[in-house]
Amino acid sequence: MNEILNKMKQMRLTGMAKAFHLTLESGKNEKYTPDEMISHLIESEWDERYNRKLDRSVQAARFRYKASPEQIAFDDKRVDKNQILRLADCEFIKRNENIIITGSTGIGKSFLASALGHQACALGNRVLYQHSTKLFARMKIAKADGSYLRELAKIERQQLLLIDDFGLQPLDAQSRSTLMEIIEDRHGKSSTIITSQIPVSKWHEIIGEQTIADAILDRIVHDAHRIEMKGESLRKKRQPKNEEQIELENLKN
Repeated sequence: MNEILNKMKQMRLTGMAKAFHLTLESGKNEKYTPDEMISHLIESEWDERYNRKLDRSVQAARFRYKASPEQIAFDDKRVDKNQILRLADCEFIKRNENIIITGSTGIGKSFLASALGHQACALGNRVLYQHSTKLFARMKIAKADGSYLRELAKIERQQLLLIDDFGLQPLDAQSRSTLMEIIEDRHGKSSTIITSQIPVSKWHEIIGEQTIADAILDRIVHDAHRIEMKGESLRKKRQPKNEEQIELENLKN
C-alpha cells in the first residue's frame, strides 16, 4: 500500500493519494466494491484539482473582498434579489454582456461585484479586479516603461473585468485614451462589471471630451445590466457608537 501511495504522489495525484490514505486508515476500503473505490478516488482527485485551480484563479483576480452570492443580504432590499440570482449563473459572460452597479458610498457595490467575480471564477472564467484609480495610474507607468501593450493584452484576455469605484475623479486625456482602448478591445468579446457612486447620467462629465465619452458609453451601457443599490451606508451601520452617542440615546429613552 505504501508503494501505491508513493506512486500516486510521484504522479502528482495528490487528491487521490489523500483519499486512499484516509480510506486505509479508517478501514472503509473493505466496505467499498472495486467500482466504488475507483469512483471515490477519481472524485477526490477531481475535487483537489478543481480547488487548486479555483484558488489560483481567485489569487490572480486580486479581489477587493472575499465574497460569494450566498453572503449577499437581501433582507434590507438594497438590491433586487431575483436580478442578482439570475446574474449569479454568469450566463451574461457567455453573452459578452456588461453589468453597471451604482449607489452611494459604503452601500456594498464592491462586495457585490466581488461576489459575482468569485462566482465567475468558480465556473471556470478568467477574472481580474481593478480599482479604477490604481488601474489608470499603473497604465501610465506602463506607457513610460514600455509595457503598455502587454498590460492591455492581459486585460483583454480576461473573460470578466471588474473596474471598481469608477468616476472618483475626472479622467485626464491619457486615462480617457486608456479606458477607450480597454473598452474597445473587450467590446462584444468579453464582459465588464463597473461600480460607481456617480449616476451613469453624469459619466459624460467624468470621462470628458464628448466624442470619446459617447463612444465609450455606447460600448459600456449598451446591453448592460443595471443595478442601482439603495439604502444607508453599511459602514455607518457597522460604526461603533461612542460614549457621547450612547449617553444621548439614554437621555432620549
